[in-house]
Amino acid sequence: MPDSPPLSAMLDAVVPRDGRSHADFRRLIEQAQALPPMKTAVVHPCDEVSLESAVEAAKLGLILPILVGPSWRLRGVAERGGFDISGFELVDSAHSHDSAAKGVELVRCGRAEALMKGSLHTDELMEAVVSREAGLRTARRISHCFLMEVPGHETPLIVTDAAVNIAPTLAEKVDIVQNAIDMAHGVGMAEVRVAILSAVETVNPNVPSTIEAAALCKMADRGQITGALLDGPLALDNAINPEAAAVKGIVSPVAGRANVLVAPDLESANMLAKSLSFLAGADAAGIVLGARAPIVLTSRADSLLTRLASCAVASLLAAARRTDPAAAIR
Repeated sequence: MPDSPPLSAMLDAVVPRDGRSHADFRRLIEQAQALPPMKTAVVHPCDEVSLESAVEAAKLGLILPILVGPSWRLRGVAERGGFDISGFELVDSAHSHDSAAKGVELVRCGRAEALMKGSLHTDELMEAVVSREAGLRTARRISHCFLMEVPGHETPLIVTDAAVNIAPTLAEKVDIVQNAIDMAHGVGMAEVRVAILSAVETVNPNVPSTIEAAALCKMADRGQITGALLDGPLALDNAINPEAAAVKGIVSPVAGRANVLVAPDLESANMLAKSLSFLAGADAAGIVLGARAPIVLTSRADSLLTRLASCAVASLLAAARRTDPAAAIR
């Protein structure tokens, strides 16, 4: 039987041949490859894209998949796609809602360290995650983060919350910000600089997001948000561009250098992330935080590299939880 190719060669094979290095995502995956494979409940991977994600992540040593879904469908997809799933545990389910419930239970009973979305709707998976009786709630508000590699920008950016909280309150934004800070530390950002975004960089009583931004910054001053430098309100230009910040006369360790962008609401965060993806060619790894385990939330439109990078982020976060068990129940 021939030897498997080295992991570096396998990673080379999934990097898009588009003239870009994709260095940030490669580095994330290589970091995660140094860790034990993360036991992951892959929920309802009943199409070729989602099953391929699990198979390739396993080949790269990122995850140890437990496939949750109707076994006859999983085997059929594997046969059509030419995927070898003979070495994976299969947990049979009746339908997608049952898959979600059984995937969540695998985490609750300690058999899995993470969830990974398959071909079911996000709402179906999250309904099981947030169930008060049988879900994965913690004291934290659950929120979503994109880790984005933007061509021409020297550092990765975290954008939140573009997928879960539609119109978060100030109290909910505290958790959204803290989840993003924890993620930034988990993926190795040495200094976390959080910009609370609005349309303008001055506090204006007629623009509620500017008042909330100022409140969040003061809460950080008082230790209610920890682990990062915060500034806001900031407009997008003076959050990430030093020249724009200088022109406006903003003197701040965050302005012009932010690596975490907190949008006022889901609509603005979603449009920001998709603008970066579809106009600037950014790659975006999607993770849900604030639950008892990281949740890999990818789209069928994502490249394979992006889906693998999402697994890598989840693996790094799961590793951080192993060294800080209290983090799993905060």
